[in-house]
Amino acid sequence: MKKTFILFLFLISVSFASSKEEIKGIIANIVGKLPTSTNAGIIIYNPLTQDTIFQKNAFFSMTPASNTKLFTTATALSFLGGNFPLFTKIMTNDLNIKNGVINGDIYIKGYGNSTFTVQDLELMVNTIKSKGIRKITGRIIGDDTYFDDVYFRKDWIADEVANVSLPPISAIVIDRNRVVTYKKIRRRMRSYTTNICDPPLYAAKLLREKLAAEGIEVGGTCMKGETPRNAVILAESKIILRDLISLINKHSDNFLAECLFKTIGAEASKQQGNSFYSTQAITNFLEENGVYLKGTSILDGSGISRFDHVTPISISGILEKMYFDIANFEDYYKSLSIAGVDGTLRNRFIGTSAANNLHGKTGTLDGISSLSGYLTTAKGDDLIISIIMEFDKKGNRFHHEIQDEIVKVLTDWK
Repeated sequence: MKKTFILFLFLISVSFASSKEEIKGIIANIVGKLPTSTNAGIIIYNPLTQDTIFQKNAFFSMTPASNTKLFTTATALSFLGGNFPLFTKIMTNDLNIKNGVINGDIYIKGYGNSTFTVQDLELMVNTIKSKGIRKITGRIIGDDTYFDDVYFRKDWIADEVANVSLPPISAIVIDRNRVVTYKKIRRRMRSYTTNICDPPLYAAKLLREKLAAEGIEVGGTCMKGETPRNAVILAESKIILRDLISLINKHSDNFLAECLFKTIGAEASKQQGNSFYSTQAITNFLEENGVYLKGTSILDGSGISRFDHVTPISISGILEKMYFDIANFEDYYKSLSIAGVDGTLRNRFIGTSAANNLHGKTGTLDGISSLSGYLTTAKGDDLIISIIMEFDKKGNRFHHEIQDEIVKVLTDWK
């Protein structure tokens, strides 16, 4: 009986080993289709068994493109929690409002609420009006001091060469810090988008305009400045972090990611949010959680910069950390694009076993394609994958197809 049991275990181990070797061989053949000039870094890992199914150049430092957002959102979620609110507030230094008159200034201050819109501002003005306020004797002051005033990535990343431009990254945001204007040309209406030059001053002027539209008189001028610590709240608008990271990861939203990047710096330092504090906070988070750091350098929150460098093993490490984070994994997992369903993966894997299975983050720059995330095999094993490809031939579509082949082989694996 004992010998039979030992033989049974031996046969199981041989069967499993051959199955794993077979899958490794299939993936190696798929990777072999890549041009010799393509640099491919790949790791496929089972977090429960701590078994590496396949790896190639997993410790190579590479450009991750938007896979950088996995680091930004994981750090934010772990440090702040899914319920963390990001506010826009209207406040006043009049601590004793009487007879519907504010005898003092009002302030509009941003706390990293990057989804705030003109419609949200109008709702806040309606809230102020509902309090019976009909006159403001002082000034209207825009305050974006929660972040620094280094609004553009080229100003905080030395020798930045990325050609993707974003509106100003500021603590106070209205309509993504852009203005859309319409002009009639040859009987057709055309739209033009321009960036807001001075976000806090723009917010102050727009608030004055909306107050006037509701019949609220304002005596003072518009300017930018800092809100007193003892100011009282008149109205506020917010988005919670779990909803924000879903917008960032599913749709690979660069602007929202950069605003969150500076929010991390502000909250970690308890000072002004800036790129130094943000980078330091992410690096500290990785180090504290045992994520492989050699070859990893995060300079922005979105992955637009080609000076961002990570390794597939470090991406796998951050995904593994979140996988075992009971408090935050569900929010993180749900924030990722679902293959064949939504986000940047909505048009990939349709009609395959990977559809509605792979939850992942894509990354794309000229000559760069990355895909990382979680999938479940046909036999029920959870796997973490990270694939980064740097190429100069055959283009993004071809390299997407190679990635997709690998994923489909894994989701079909029995």
